[in-house]
Amino acid sequence: MTEPMPRGPWALLSVSDKRGITELATALVQAGFHLLSTGGTLRTLRDAGLSAHAVSALTQSPEILDGRVKTLHPRLHGGLLYRRDLDDHQVQAREHQLPDIQVVVVNLYPFEATIAREGVSFAEAVEQIDIGGPAMVRASAKNHASVAVVTSPDDYAALAEALVRPEGIDAALRRTLAAKAFAHTAAYDATIAAWMAQQAGEAPGVDQAQRTPTLRLVASLRYGENPHQAAALYREASQAPLAGAEVLQGKELSYNNLLDLDAAVGAVLEHDLPSAVVVKHTNPCGVGTDSERLATAWGRAHEADPVSAFGGIVAFNRSLDGETARALAPLFLEVVAAPGFSQEARDALARKANLRLIAFDPGQLSTSELARQTLFGTLVQSADPRVTAGECTGTCVTERAPTEEEQRALAFLWRVVKHVRSNAIVIGSAERTYGVGAGQMSRLDAVRLAVEKATGDLQGAALASDAFFPFADGLELAAAAGVGAVIQPGGSKRDAEVIEAANRLGIAMVFTGTRHFRH
Repeated sequence: MTEPMPRGPWALLSVSDKRGITELATALVQAGFHLLSTGGTLRTLRDAGLSAHAVSALTQSPEILDGRVKTLHPRLHGGLLYRRDLDDHQVQAREHQLPDIQVVVVNLYPFEATIAREGVSFAEAVEQIDIGGPAMVRASAKNHASVAVVTSPDDYAALAEALVRPEGIDAALRRTLAAKAFAHTAAYDATIAAWMAQQAGEAPGVDQAQRTPTLRLVASLRYGENPHQAAALYREASQAPLAGAEVLQGKELSYNNLLDLDAAVGAVLEHDLPSAVVVKHTNPCGVGTDSERLATAWGRAHEADPVSAFGGIVAFNRSLDGETARALAPLFLEVVAAPGFSQEARDALARKANLRLIAFDPGQLSTSELARQTLFGTLVQSADPRVTAGECTGTCVTERAPTEEEQRALAFLWRVVKHVRSNAIVIGSAERTYGVGAGQMSRLDAVRLAVEKATGDLQGAALASDAFFPFADGLELAAAAGVGAVIQPGGSKRDAEVIEAANRLGIAMVFTGTRHFRH
């Protein structure tokens, strides 16, 4: 039989993050707790002049296997798990001299920080997989009616305040802390699972039986889509705070800014030539391109819809130069994003203190799948891949084939329409968009809107449709406005009717065989 430990209550402290631990331990001692601890935490407490007992004194078992086994012991876990409201448990607790552990303060080995270090080896990462810590946290959280468990220094103040209240640690706080504890171990395990799968060369599929998302809070945002909605930005554990990007200037990004930024950067990276995209409410309202000059591409994007560009989000697929930045400077814009900014460009935009400048790394901006919350669960789909040259070329289904210039326009517009909300129609040339019909319930209305918004001469213009024309009426409306070439997926029951109309109207039409709905 082991020697009896001092009578409780006990507080078990074992943390990798030492912030605030001595202050909390002092508060626990003042509240009448004995301290039980391990390894580095035990040394920290004793160095601070606090009396603390080693776990090995309780278990009568030394730490073994280089510390891999130190808390996995029935006497310790019995002290965490026995129910104080059951007489039989109380009898067994006295029989086996289980400690009355009422508070547990544990956070886990820094696995996430370890794998984030450059050059860390597989063996080093594996050694930072905590075993005893999660077991203690889960045992305490399960028995939270008797054991208060804290896993973050952010909650030390709430625990310390409860210790001095007459009612002590109430049920509401215990349950809140238990929920956080289970979230802590779940996120820890998810991070390990994702890293281990990555090391094994496995990519998650959208139909996998279980998913392990590991999200960390990056920032609480001022509000969501509207002022009455709360919002926050999270990231995956393996990502930088703003994944693949850096804020160089300007006020904080809002929820809507981030949505529009995602849309703008995704759209501009679809193009190979120097290009610019202006986005409003997640839709491209102007897209321009040029074979050489970014400033020319910007001028064309702005010319496409200068009214909608007011307060827009602008993205470039080349580093922003001084010439282009000076063209942007007189305008009211919310965000300018580019792979880089020359010093001349930074200087030209520096006086616009609220304008956000975002430098992004195209190599880091990719995803294999997309997720969206619904009332019925989380929808997950594989990402729509980048448009290929073959898809842009498609198959000509009409008597008249597109001219070389029309084919260039169709290829450009097909890359644009993929990023416009459905039903989507984009009319333009090989160098810029003229009119965009986005988010319409009828494809005929989408054509009508694109025609009405056109800022260029539609005689001989090209048109891209994200899905097939279900009837010939949309094509006929476009032809009446002057459109001479069309690119669309095809696949309608009335394709023959639409092709016949195109031949009758002298339109060249290409089928890609690929739909790009964007809901």
